[in-house]
Amino acid sequence: QVQLVESGGGLVQTGGSLRLSCAYSGNIRGINVLGWFRQAPGQQSELVATIRAGGSVDYGDSVKGRFTISKDNAKNTVYLQMSSLKPEDTADYYCAADPVFFGSTWHSASWGQGTQVTVSS
Repeated sequence: QVQLVESGGGLVQTGGSLRLSCAYSGNIRGINVLGWFRQAPGQQSELVATIRAGGSVDYGDSVKGRFTISKDNAKNTVYLQMSSLKPEDTADYYCAADPVFFGSTWHSASWGQGTQVTVSS
């Protein structure tokens, strides 16, 4: 099993930046994909970004050009650099290992506890 711990959330003004971190541990050798997701109150979980073991990345349409996912294998940490933040980016942000999409939502055997991001207008 993989354990994930997010950090770095907080309150920021519109146009500001934040960097989220997700430290992963445990049975990490088999991880193919690490992902960041977010969930706002009353809404479904939304894919923010993923990064594969080989380094390829994907982004949700709403964050392309503003967010950057990266990872440091030496530190077993995946990052989400968020820039040009908007009020609609306000949500709880979670990282997950090897997420899959079925039944109209995302699933993973390993989720972090989440970190809250609030963007004030």
